[in-house]
Amino acid sequence: MLLFLDAVERDEELAVRALEALVACGAALDQLAGEALAAVRADDLVVVERGRGLGHERLLTVRPAFYAQHMPEDSLKRAVAEFVGAFTLTFIGAGAIVTAAGIHDTALIGVALAHGLAIAIMVSAFGHISGGHFNPAITLGFLVTRRIEPLLAVVYWAAQFGGAALAALLVKVLLPRGATDAVHLGVPALGGGVSAGAGFVLEAIFTLFLVLVVFATAVDPRGTFKSIAGLAIGLTITMDILFGGPLTGAAMNPSRAFGPQLVGGHWADGWVWYAGPALGGVVAALAYEYLYLRPLAPVPVGPPETGVREPRPGDTAAS
Repeated sequence: MLLFLDAVERDEELAVRALEALVACGAALDQLAGEALAAVRADDLVVVERGRGLGHERLLTVRPAFYAQHMPEDSLKRAVAEFVGAFTLTFIGAGAIVTAAGIHDTALIGVALAHGLAIAIMVSAFGHISGGHFNPAITLGFLVTRRIEPLLAVVYWAAQFGGAALAALLVKVLLPRGATDAVHLGVPALGGGVSAGAGFVLEAIFTLFLVLVVFATAVDPRGTFKSIAGLAIGLTITMDILFGGPLTGAAMNPSRAFGPQLVGGHWADGWVWYAGPALGGVVAALAYEYLYLRPLAPVPVGPPETGVREPRPGDTAAS
């Protein structure tokens, strides 16, 4: 009997079929190396690892492989989705800041809603294609939890930074020069009395909130609101900006900072909007991954003296 622990839900069926095919061919599982068994479906590489359970029985863990042999065939489609999403966030977000300055609107709610709605709509529109990251910090969180291949993560980052840069360029070209200069093209900046160190911590905390919500709604298969994850993610951005906008700009997104910084040449304390979101994204992703997505092995049902480990109802098993 083979008991699968920590199985990745979307790859579980594939792994079971791969094992069945291997056994049908007469291969000896005891002679397999740690990552000797792999199966590929739709360019998702699945690795079945051997280990030991509570007794002397061998257990198999299913997980997506970290290093793939090749890029997924739909990499271009994913990259375009990430480019459009990151473009939309910067174009609408920075554009809202410039427009508010042009009409002398000092209210924060409009800018917060513009950013939040941009992400909510784009995640809802493109989440099924690329996952709807639109944020290098989110992609980094997926990378450290081994939910995206390194090469694909680089493609995502290139698309995200490229989309933000083009958006900032168009904001500079299309909107009135006086308004864009007044707000430095919507680049995030530290508020009065906020040091670079404090800004770094604040950006890390804001991004931690965001990535936690992403994992809880869009990654966790048990998420109640997975089908409307974009709304929760967008509202989280709105919430963070309502508090942190006057303090750090509440970018929570290195590409959102990069576009206006590059086009406008405003790099003061620029590291804050890269290091802060990176730290917050990594901490949030690892915390949610190990606290909620990789539960401990279930307690055996059978008595220990029998040497038999029976799966509980709902556990995946193949015999």
